[in-house]
Order: sequence, then structure tokens, then C-alpha cells
Amino acid sequence: MNQSWDILKALSDPTRLRLLSLLQREELSVAELQEVLGMAQSRISSQLALLRKAGLVSDRRDGKKAFYSPRADLPPRSLALVRSAVESVAALPMVESDRENLDRILQKRRRVSEQYFNLIAGRLGRKHCPGRSWEAIGHLALRLVPAIAVADLGAGEGLISQLLARRARQVWCIDNSPRMVEVGTELAKKNGLHNLEYRLGDIEQVPLPDGTVDLAILSQALHHAQHPQRAVDEAFRILRPGGQLLLLDLNEHRFEKARELYADVWLGFKEGSLHGFLKHAGFTKVEVTAVSREAAPPHFETLLATGVKA
Repeated sequence: MNQSWDILKALSDPTRLRLLSLLQREELSVAELQEVLGMAQSRISSQLALLRKAGLVSDRRDGKKAFYSPRADLPPRSLALVRSAVESVAALPMVESDRENLDRILQKRRRVSEQYFNLIAGRLGRKHCPGRSWEAIGHLALRLVPAIAVADLGAGEGLISQLLARRARQVWCIDNSPRMVEVGTELAKKNGLHNLEYRLGDIEQVPLPDGTVDLAILSQALHHAQHPQRAVDEAFRILRPGGQLLLLDLNEHRFEKARELYADVWLGFKEGSLHGFLKHAGFTKVEVTAVSREAAPPHFETLLATGVKA
């Protein structure tokens, strides 16, 4: 009874009723409510405080702004009171004017967003966008992996495999470094990834039977191979019919220090060379595409090569 009485008292003020009418249509900030109603910030804030005290609205902080909306868990009887009050004034000229002003404010919101993206259209990938990182996008894409068997060849610690294993049926990480295999195995155990297995081996002689996997990955590993064609041939061998190879590697470059700094055997590969490796191994639907270029010298460029085992 007391709550209903408090609500009726809150609804008795025209300004508070106008506020509720607007907030039932859209979550709004104090500044936006000022613009719609043409009132001072202090007046609007004090009326919102009374509505919040009556349990009719809730606020959400977003940085320096506070956004207001109807309380989501309002009891049915109280909600009926509010709706009846709002409906009773819906046809008043002042309330109709509020709705028109609100439509204008919402259109303004959309225009601000539209103008920004119109401005950077064609440059989005080259412009900083908070939260838009390759790491984040990679996490998103890897959630799409179906329940398949995967071989990560030249996996290192297996960052990609650690993510793949959360969705794939089975993942094998192959690396020729005992320490990498040890560290990766510890990570898999720590993260409870029982379908992720590390094996010591060379990408030119993969310790897996023929036709074992649905997807083979060579990510920045081929330029460490003594014989790249053999590594691609091995990927073809362990794939089932219909399986796919994904190969990420550097485009041919002249940064000689890579041999010393990163133990690179090859200074990247031409697009034509990667295409040739895959075709010679027997892959069909072969595609090679440049997917990224580093802004800082020596401007390493990454190629993505894909092929299907027919």
C-alpha cells in the first residue's frame, strides 16, 4: 500500500510524468532529456532523483554520463499504475511535442555514428578503433571452429592450438623443440584441454598417420623448414580427403638479420612459390593472398595460402 501511495505521489507531477513517458521509449542521458524538454539540468536531475527514490527508474553510469531507464523489476501492480498514468497524458500537445523532440534526438544519435563511419569508409583497417585488434578478431573467428581434428605444424607453444582446442574434437601440436613441447603440454594441462596433444617432430616428417586430420595449419613455420616442399607434402599426406591446409607465412623480403634474430632459413616466399608448393603437393582450389603488412620497417608482409585435398 505504501509503495503504491509513493508511486501515485511521484506521478502527480507533470515533469516527472513527462520524464517517464520519454524513458519508456528510450534510455536517455540527462543532457538528452534537457534537449528534449528544454529544462535546466538541475530541475531534471532533481526530478529523476525523486523517481529513483520512488523505485520507478534506474540509472546506469557510462564514463561521465548517467543514463536513465524504467526500473526493469517493477512489480506488476506498480507497472500498471505507471502505464495508466503515461497513457492518460499521451495525447496532450506537450507530450506529443516531447515525442517529436525525442525522435529528433535519436536521429541525431544515428547521424553522429553514420557521419563517423562515412568519414573513415575505406580506411577502417588503417585507423585505430578501440577494441578492434587482430587478437580479439582471432578469438571471435576461432569460436567458429567445428568439431574437427586439427594438426598445428611447427606450433611452438601452440597459442593457436590452445584456442582451437576449445572447439575442435582433437588438436595435435607438432614441434621440433623439446622445450616448446614441454611448455605447451604444461599449458594444455593447466587449461584442462584434454583434447590437445603435443608431439615432438619435424614438419618435414610429421609423426601422424595418413589421413588423420581435417585441417592442417602451417603458421609462420614454413620459412624455418629446410625443404618447404616436403613440409607441404606432409601436410597433404596427413589430411583426409576434403581436408584443408591453411598456410600463413612471410612474403619474400630482404631483411637478412631475420636469419640471426629469428633463426629463419628462408627470407619469406613469393606468392608464386607458395602457389607452386601447394599445387605440386596435390592441393586443389589453391589461393594465395596478402593479408597484412606491418607499418614499421622492414614492413613484413604476410601471405595466406589455402588449398583443399580433393
